[in-house]
Parts: sequence; C-alpha cells; structure tokens
Amino acid sequence: MASVDTGTEQLLAVIDDGVATITFNRPRKRNALSDELTPALRESLLRFDENPEVRVVVLTGAGTAFCAGGDVSGMGSKSRPPGAVKRTFQDGVRELQRKQETLTLRLFDLSKPTIAALPGPAAGAGFSIALACDLRLAAESAFVTTAFANIGLSGDYGASWLLPQLVGIAKAKELFFTSRRVGAAEGLALGIFNEVVDDDRLAERTAELARTIADGPPVALRYMKENLNRAVGADLRTCLALEADRMSRSAQTEDHREAVAAFLGKRTPVFKGQ
Repeated sequence: MASVDTGTEQLLAVIDDGVATITFNRPRKRNALSDELTPALRESLLRFDENPEVRVVVLTGAGTAFCAGGDVSGMGSKSRPPGAVKRTFQDGVRELQRKQETLTLRLFDLSKPTIAALPGPAAGAGFSIALACDLRLAAESAFVTTAFANIGLSGDYGASWLLPQLVGIAKAKELFFTSRRVGAAEGLALGIFNEVVDDDRLAERTAELARTIADGPPVALRYMKENLNRAVGADLRTCLALEADRMSRSAQTEDHREAVAAFLGKRTPVFKGQ
C-alpha cells in the first residue's frame, strides 16, 4: 500500500494493488467540503484517472460520515480579501459551472470504475458526489438527504440530474422538496444503494468489491462505463453504433485473447489492461 500526497490532511489517498482509496478527512465537520479538501479532490481524481496502475477508485469518509456537503458555517459571508476585484453575478455562475464540471462531471466520466462507500450520512453536495460514482455501498447506519431546501438553496453538483436516473423524477422531486432523510434500507429499495452491510463490515466489503472489479479487464470495463453513461442521453441507434466500435476495439486487446485462452484452459485470466 502506497500513500499519495494530496497536499492536505483533509483528504487522504492510498493506492493498494490497483485500488485507489480517497478519504474525506474532516470527521469533526462530518467531512464537509472546504477550500482545501475540494481542490485536492479534483486534482486527485485527475491524477488517478491518468495513472495506469489505478483500476478502481473508492471514495469514503473518515469517522461516521461520508460527506456533509458544503460547510454551512462558512456560508453567507460577504467579506472579500483586501484588494479583491468584485465579481459580477455571471462571474459567480461561471465559477460554479467550472467547479461542478471539474468535480461531478470528472467523477462521472472517470475512465475507471468508481465506488462510494458510505459509513454514515451523505448530504447536499456530498450526496451529489456519491451519486456521481458508479456504485454505492452503505453501512446500515448511513442515510442520504438532498438537504438543500434546509438552507434555502436549489441544489448543485449534479444531484438534480443524477438522482432521477436512479429513483425516477417524481421520487427525486419529493426528496428535493422535503429534504427528508433516506435510510439505508429505503435507499437500497429505491436503487440509490447497490448494497447495504453491517457498519463494521463496510470497509471489508468495499475492498472485496473493489478487488473483484480491479481484477477485471480494464479496457473493456472502461468501454462498458462509456457505453452505459452514453445510454442515459443518447438514442438506440447512436448507442448501437458506438457499442459496435467499442466492441471491435476491445476484441483486439491482449486482455480479450487472454480471457479466451483462460476459458479454454479452465483457469483464471490475468488482465494487464492491454
């Protein structure tokens, strides 16, 4: 296992046999996002996406929370550093668009499979980050909430698009309008969580799932994710055309030839991502 320097103690990262684990590390603040943690997260996602040794990325939180979203204690301040240029309304919109694209969109489009492991609550933008991952595992004590209405905000970081994909538009509207908590059992039934496990088994089960995926064929898995993500917004004809392209590309890989040889030889294949 190798530790990775993220530039801040608020975000921890390690790589262990192809699995990169990123941990939000502000347990006293329930791992709320900050001006240190969030830029480090953006950079870590970019770094791990480009690292050929990383096959799976896991996001989790230290202590008993996943991520409480924005740090409410820092909201509402209108003070600016001395000499700072006053920003226009449109400047603020563009800045938030950039932040969202370099976090939620980057995570959603990451070329490696991603897993969110929730030891506890995910709220607001923290919930959005969990939704942007490919899979979500939750401890029995975990819950999620949109939370935005509680602080008079409409929501950001993609939850308004990501949540309806899992639960349908009517249920998503309910969860946005009420900000009610969705416990682990209900989250599993709604399709928000792929799996719910005992609190003390979350790390173990996450490692098992990550290891299973990391042992798979990286090129084919990347194409699978690309195909499935595209299917959300494209028509069948477009998906079939690009599916054929990715299928033909993966058929030319060494991993495909290894998988066929392993099948015929009745052994476990060893994939190299080539």
